[in-house]
Amino acid sequence: MHIDASQILSGNTLSISRLLTKIENREAEAESVLDTLYIHTGNAHIIGITGPSGSGKSTLVNRLGSELVKGSGKRLGIIAIDPTSPFSGGAILGDRIRMRDLTLQEDIFIRSMATRGALGGLARAADEAVQVLDAAGFDPVMVETVGAGQAEVDIARLAHTVVVVEAPGMGDDIQAVKAGILEIADVLVLNKNDHPAADAAVQSLKAMLEMGAELKEASGDKKSIWQTPLIRTNAISGEGVGLLAEAIHAHRDYLQKSGERETRARKRVRENFERLAREEVFAEWQKNTGQEAYNQAVDAISRRELSPREAIKALMKSRRSEP
Repeated sequence: MHIDASQILSGNTLSISRLLTKIENREAEAESVLDTLYIHTGNAHIIGITGPSGSGKSTLVNRLGSELVKGSGKRLGIIAIDPTSPFSGGAILGDRIRMRDLTLQEDIFIRSMATRGALGGLARAADEAVQVLDAAGFDPVMVETVGAGQAEVDIARLAHTVVVVEAPGMGDDIQAVKAGILEIADVLVLNKNDHPAADAAVQSLKAMLEMGAELKEASGDKKSIWQTPLIRTNAISGEGVGLLAEAIHAHRDYLQKSGERETRARKRVRENFERLAREEVFAEWQKNTGQEAYNQAVDAISRRELSPREAIKALMKSRRSEP
C-alpha cells in the first residue's frame, strides 16, 4: 500500500507503522518517503537507554515514558530494539510485553525492531525510524538498545542524551569501564536500588565516574560543564524515576544553552551521511564490477592467492582499463 508523506506528518499511526515496516524490509518506497520527510526532522530530543541485559531497562522505560511527557501535551515515541527471532527474522517483542502500561496511552507510540544481525545494540533501521517519529511530531523519542554489551556504545552516535542503566549484583563492576559504557553516559542510573549490594555498587560507580573525569582531563580534554549525575531507581516501585526524568530534562536544557546539541547533531549527520555513502558507493562498485568478477575475487581471497586489498586493487585496475 502506497504511503503519502503527509500521512506521516499528520501523525497517522497506521501509516507510521507501515512505513517503519517498509524501512526494515529495505523497500524502495521507504527511501522516497524518507527523503520527503527529512526537511521536517531535527526537532525531537532523542534519548538513548542502554546498559547490560538484566539491568531492568525495559521496566524502567515503562515507568519513565509517562513521566517524561506528563503535563506537557507532547507525544512520546519509543523504539525498542529486540533480539531477532531465529524463526521469523523479526523482533521477539519482549520489550513490548514489559511496556504494556505505555501501549494503552494514546500519546505514546511504541515500535519494536529486530537487530537483524546489526552490531552496537541497534537495529540497522533505527536511525531512519527515529527520523520518521521525529517528522511525525513525536518529542522526545526514546531508543532502548538490546543490551549487547561492549558494542552498545553505538547509541552515542544516535542519541542527544544517553542514559546508561546499571544494576547491582551483576558481576564484575569494572566490566562497565572495560566496555567503555560509562564514558558515553550523560545520565547514569543504578536500577534495582533495593538490592543488598546497591550501596556498594553506588560507591563503585561514583569512583569510576571520578576516575573517568580525571583521565579525560589528563588527556587534555576540556572539562565539561555537564557533570554526569548518578540516579538511584527502582523501576518496579517507581522510586527515583521522577528524578531521572528531571535529569534528562536538565541535560536537554544544557545541550541547548551550551550549543552542544548542534555539535552532536552535526556529528550525527556526518556519520550517517558517510555510512550511506559507503553503502551506495559499494553497491554501485559491486554492480559495475560484475557478479562473476566479484565472485572470482572472493574465491581468490578464500584460496589465499590474493589478499583482500590486492583483490580490490586488481578489480579497480581492471575497471579503469576497460574501454
